[in-house]
Amino acid sequence: MTHPIVAELIARSNRLGSDARVTNYAGGNTSAKGTEIDPVTGEPVELMWVKGSGGDLGTLTEDGLAVLRVDRLRALVDVYPGLDREDEMVAAFDYALHGKGGAVPSIDTAMHGLVDAANVDHLHPDSGIAFATAKDGEKLTKKAFGDKVVWVDWRRPGFHLGLDISAIKEANPNAIGCILGGHGITAWGKTSEESEKNSLWVIKTAEDYIASEGKKAPFGRTIAKNAAMPVAERRAKAAALAAMIRGIASHDRPMVGHFTDSDVVLDFLASANAPRLAELGTSCPDHFLRTKVKPMLLDLPANATVEKSIERLKQLHEEYRAGYTKYYDKHAKLASSASESVPAMRGADPLIVLVPGVGMFSYGANKQTARVAGEFYVNAINVMRGAEAISSYAPISDAEKFRIEYWALEEAKLARMPKPKSHATRIALVTGAASGIGKAIATRLAADGACVVIADLDLAKAQEAAAEIGNSDVAIGLQVNVTDAAAVERAVQNAVLAFGGIDIVVNNAGVSVSKPLLETTEEDWDFQHDIMAKGSFLVSKATAPVLIEQGMGGDVIYIASKNSVFAGPNNIAYSATKADQAHQVRLLAVELGEHGIKVNGINPDGVVRGSGIFAAGWGANRAKTYGVDEQELGKFYAQRTILKREVLPENVANAVSVLTGPDLSHTTGLHIPVDAGVAAAFLR
Repeated sequence: MTHPIVAELIARSNRLGSDARVTNYAGGNTSAKGTEIDPVTGEPVELMWVKGSGGDLGTLTEDGLAVLRVDRLRALVDVYPGLDREDEMVAAFDYALHGKGGAVPSIDTAMHGLVDAANVDHLHPDSGIAFATAKDGEKLTKKAFGDKVVWVDWRRPGFHLGLDISAIKEANPNAIGCILGGHGITAWGKTSEESEKNSLWVIKTAEDYIASEGKKAPFGRTIAKNAAMPVAERRAKAAALAAMIRGIASHDRPMVGHFTDSDVVLDFLASANAPRLAELGTSCPDHFLRTKVKPMLLDLPANATVEKSIERLKQLHEEYRAGYTKYYDKHAKLASSASESVPAMRGADPLIVLVPGVGMFSYGANKQTARVAGEFYVNAINVMRGAEAISSYAPISDAEKFRIEYWALEEAKLARMPKPKSHATRIALVTGAASGIGKAIATRLAADGACVVIADLDLAKAQEAAAEIGNSDVAIGLQVNVTDAAAVERAVQNAVLAFGGIDIVVNNAGVSVSKPLLETTEEDWDFQHDIMAKGSFLVSKATAPVLIEQGMGGDVIYIASKNSVFAGPNNIAYSATKADQAHQVRLLAVELGEHGIKVNGINPDGVVRGSGIFAAGWGANRAKTYGVDEQELGKFYAQRTILKREVLPENVANAVSVLTGPDLSHTTGLHIPVDAGVAAAFLR
């Protein structure tokens, strides 16, 4: 049974974490202290429940809490070795844990345990960080909050910060919280309700002060040439730039992207002060760990051509990499001279790329991380606006940012992350993916770690299939008619804006009408060739520029058919178009190979179960041709194979996974039969 104190803590945490005004995703932590019976002694023991490392307040559950004995935690004060060795205290928290299981204690555990309050909230509200990063933040804190909130000079999170806040609370009996310089806020209360009330009061008071006392145009005047472009124009330009920018962000390691063109971002980019503020970078550790110390800002007007923008972005990327490398080398050398261990540089590419008039591109190891990075930079914009309104924005120094970014504890946290799946960071566009083989392929690639775009003629079914696979960070559904070049281009643009680019293209959309030559009409021929031969061509043509501009290689897969090489009866139009697709594989393998793009095909046979083609009449036609009941068609196909096995959509999906995975990195121009063995279709 959940302890009542724990239930209150989780409810409070979920409320605070679900409010964007209060804190950002996975930011901040909360705690509560209370008494429980020690099962060993049978005596009451004071415990502290605190959000563990890496959790999110908005979705926190009991499993996400670390549980520690307060007496043992506070006894660590007596063995604290000082600032030079305070990182050792994180490992010491393990000796204060109560019971088994629970989350790993975070670096902020001392802040909660040492403060003499039953409930503590540490949060990252934009308004609070605005005070924390204001040049004269200490004076403004006294002016805005009186003696109820106390200023704490910047100190890297850790045991000593806990000692600082504990001492401040003791010396200021009227205080309900504090502003942590360069960082955020901490508030406390005797009860869970009081702690939450005090946290919200600090946030609201900061907001009200900024609104009433702050400058009305903190970012300066609007630069007309950098103003937001009309929606359609800016999104078209964003799509045209996205692949190249993703390539920039993925120079050192592949990244997934996210695009944001909210008013907050566009207004900031149109302001006179945007270049100066962007160069100063972010301040709150949660911000710059997600966004890097500063973004890359395109210094061209909104109406600059795509060609000029690309040329300048490439130049800026070189400058950014050189600047970041200099930042790393300088501070790594200083740290080494102080006998500190410094992890290797994790990459010199930007995670935030800003384009005036267009919006913001953010990047991460997956879509969720990329999206959250963008959200954090929006938080940073709000912080800069607030700080500039009441004073001037003064983030912590690059030296301090480096100490956080390359902290041994941060490196250990990264090392605990699970090993990426085979298709992590890859983005797949699968046509005809709302059912059958296409849906099985999309499902498998998502399970392998890819982001998937389910493109289908039926939008409702495409969206339904995407929802079955996962949320919009994993899969989206788009409508596309593959016979319409403009529709294909729109789908590719939308896919690129959703995930930043495309790595895997699966030409799966297909139909079939089974008729002998003399009964096959011109319309039958055109219908099938338009969807499969022409459709595959249009999709490959529209996606190839994305694959090329990214400079990250990629895969194009054609779902052809056994019939591309097997001369089956009553099947002239379908088999001919499948042969067309099969040869497109060979032609494009040669043409796209110089860009590191692999092109391969799969030749299935008799995939009856779950097939949209078979359900739409093809099954009935083939059953009639072979003289069997339609319900028995799958078994019939199985019995004519060498292996006597029915071919399922998942078997085709497995082949796509292997062809696009790491194990066949040197294979192109290949057709893999997935037909359970049809000797007449053996490739020669």
